[in-house]
Amino acid sequence: MKTVMMAGGKGTRIASLRNDIPKPMIPVLGKSVLEWQIESLKRAGLDDITLVIGHLGDKIQDHFGDGSRFGVRIRYFVEDHPLGTAGALFRMDGLSEDFLLLNGDVLADIDWNRLIAFHRSKGAWASLVTHPNDHPYDSFLIETEMMPPARPGALPQDSGRIIQWIGKDEVRGFLRNRVNAGLAVLSPALLDFARGRLASPDGVVPEKVDLDRDVLRPCIRQGQVYAYDTAEYIKDMGTPGRLAEVERDLRSGKVASRALPGPRKAVFLDRDGVLNRHVGFLKTLDQMELLPGAAEAVRKINASRYLAIVVSNQPVIARGGCSFEELQAIHAKMETLLGREGAYLDAIYYCPHHPDRGFAGERPEYKGPCSCRKPAPGMLLQAAEDFRIDLARSYMIGDSESDVEAGRRAGCRDAFLIPSNEPGSLSAVLDRILAGSCHRG
Repeated sequence: MKTVMMAGGKGTRIASLRNDIPKPMIPVLGKSVLEWQIESLKRAGLDDITLVIGHLGDKIQDHFGDGSRFGVRIRYFVEDHPLGTAGALFRMDGLSEDFLLLNGDVLADIDWNRLIAFHRSKGAWASLVTHPNDHPYDSFLIETEMMPPARPGALPQDSGRIIQWIGKDEVRGFLRNRVNAGLAVLSPALLDFARGRLASPDGVVPEKVDLDRDVLRPCIRQGQVYAYDTAEYIKDMGTPGRLAEVERDLRSGKVASRALPGPRKAVFLDRDGVLNRHVGFLKTLDQMELLPGAAEAVRKINASRYLAIVVSNQPVIARGGCSFEELQAIHAKMETLLGREGAYLDAIYYCPHHPDRGFAGERPEYKGPCSCRKPAPGMLLQAAEDFRIDLARSYMIGDSESDVEAGRRAGCRDAFLIPSNEPGSLSAVLDRILAGSCHRG
């Protein structure tokens, strides 16, 4: 598969560090971000690369040449004037098959072939890489289609199909922390559809085309644009602060710790009483209130080599107190509140079932036994499969004995019981975990 890398931007936000070279050429631990990415592509067998260059592009050509020194083949598409983020795609040759599109200023250590397999399995026009980050308030956010359980006793599923794209400057409510990473697999069918919309009567596409506004967002209504959500390491190094963070993450081993095929480590968290105030059966947005210090605690996980994953019993669905859509909105509020304080969750799993019948308004299809309601370990086991997690190196933290038992049944290294609704208790346990002082009790 061909790879197109956009490397022509001016990088005005990071120009205070270096304004004599293109942003993708700014060194990160002695190598440019562009070189880190090319090495990653080569390891995946993706050695056919086109670099779209413009501002100071000669610096890129001088360094990489034809790519042979780096074990790849590099061609160049030179923009002698700006064509927007997608104009080059309508003018270059050789995009007759699916291709990988990358922003050259994003450091990403991901399994490219797994992304490609996802794209092909969906038959998508576009598969956008999405991930949570610590600044969702100034990022493009993606909403996908959530599906109820496909069979009795199963967990809800995310189809991956994108249903909404929310810009940085648009009016926002509470949204999931799912950020467009600037990495994608695109199909020629996407470009054909966009060409049909954009071209003049004589078939000419405008010179300047914006990938998000003019190409991707209008295609969402066609149902052919998907999100490949991942916990692998992805970071835009477009500001001095983020560049410094990327360097710290590389040095600390955080980047490698999130790579597939793994194994990875996780801290599993109960929701009610651990992250948000326990109010009984939480059924409305107004009842979702983060505990003081919860975001700070989650930030500690984010900065570590662990994933932060919520596993929560939500029998409010089975009892008829809340719909799936309402619960999703509650979780979106939780993620928004965390994001405002620079914290994020890598995933949220919830069990909608309840074993007992006889409640007014209950939903009988979600009544009965299941393997996911804690103390059963189903949610942890599913997360371990989805994220390639080594449970024997992971931890469970909750405010009930069922949380602790679920962690033990799943084979976690340790499981911790903390007082419900007690600010600071989560952070104290995390300090012990992250200091490496914990062992199976």
